[in-house]
Amino acid sequence: MQLTYWTEYAWLDNGVVEPGVAIDTADGRITAVRTGVDAPPPGAVALRGLTLPGLANAHSHAFHRALRGTVQVGSGTFWTWREIMYSVASELDPDTYFALARAVYAEMALAGITCVGEFHYLHHGPGGTPYDDPNAMGEALIAAAGEAGIRITLLDTAYLSSGFGAPPERHQLRFADAGVHAWEERASALRNRDHARIGAAIHSVRAVPPAGIARVAEWAAARRAPLHVHLSEQTAENEGCLKAHGRTPTRLLADHGALGPRTSAVHATHLTAEDIRLLGDSGTVVCMCPTTERDLADGIGPARQVQLAGSALSLGSDSHAVIDILEEARAMELNERLRTRARGHWTAAQLLRAATDDGHASLGWADAGRIETGALADLTTVALDSVRTAGTLPRLGAETAVFAATAADVRHTVVGGRHIVRDGTHQLVPDVPAALAAAITRLRRSS
Repeated sequence: MQLTYWTEYAWLDNGVVEPGVAIDTADGRITAVRTGVDAPPPGAVALRGLTLPGLANAHSHAFHRALRGTVQVGSGTFWTWREIMYSVASELDPDTYFALARAVYAEMALAGITCVGEFHYLHHGPGGTPYDDPNAMGEALIAAAGEAGIRITLLDTAYLSSGFGAPPERHQLRFADAGVHAWEERASALRNRDHARIGAAIHSVRAVPPAGIARVAEWAAARRAPLHVHLSEQTAENEGCLKAHGRTPTRLLADHGALGPRTSAVHATHLTAEDIRLLGDSGTVVCMCPTTERDLADGIGPARQVQLAGSALSLGSDSHAVIDILEEARAMELNERLRTRARGHWTAAQLLRAATDDGHASLGWADAGRIETGALADLTTVALDSVRTAGTLPRLGAETAVFAATAADVRHTVVGGRHIVRDGTHQLVPDVPAALAAAITRLRRSS
């Protein structure tokens, strides 16, 4: 199928905003980018506003969306929040997870997200009993992304211990395989498809012993697949790792071959100077999730330092307290301003690259995240006439997207040349709020 999209303004790979850009697409890819096109060519679809490459959500736990607005009352920590999260996980099955994830991924499409990295560890049935299809839950997520019209990298997660060798606790039995070889056998049965790629994840150094870390890293390396890991989100993890292994979590990962350019360290909130050096020297990507990190009171991670050390940055909405990658980009800069009491740590263009090109690369989609010939035809258009963006200067498109717009300003989302969100309406899931409400209400009634 051939289709031309005409953009009123487009942020191109050179970081320049061009007015009047025609983007020719065929078979899901961009075949030509033509600038200086003053009006939509005959038959073209007009995208009025500022068009960006599709946004990448590099870290997601889809079922956490059911917690939004219900876990904010009273005091507590990450660990008390985790107990509530476990109670939601205990109610899901392949059917209810599909319904919830389909609605969550549709919400992402409305926010301009064209690809999600799903850090998937809810594998088994109650009590840890495998389903007849051991990957039924992962397949439900892949199918949900397909029906919502976005790409997915399913990061199948090894989860073997409740903490540094201790057996899984009751709520964690659904997450845990019998051992790393059982994880490997199950994960190896998953297959890539047009809209889905399979990667691996190490839940954390708490949940996977050193030999398991090495084996998961080898599995991912043999497939040239992405490898993600929760890293040093909490100081308690660092303290436990030092006690158990005499080294930091970052050093433990490095010593067992788990760092490198295909690895993404998620959160990386509490790092030593040596940790930062290890991540940067290895080219490990660091995925920041600022809205979750502030919601859970995790702290402000050293994003600028790890980038200066050599790590690319990506962004994720993690617990989905907010699904807005533009807000994640803005929050990363604003958090650094709070931490340092200085402004201007990244340009808006650098923040957008974390949300697009670098985010897609971290998920194994190196051919996405740019508006250029040969790239996947994934586009996001932000309105320039909303109450948030009215009066901004189109030539400062990156600044408008990062520092003025929100997910509510996304007008169009195109994935593989297919118009998934048109004028703010999802074309495959017409009533996304109703789908979310129905899926979440069903879970609450069963609890």
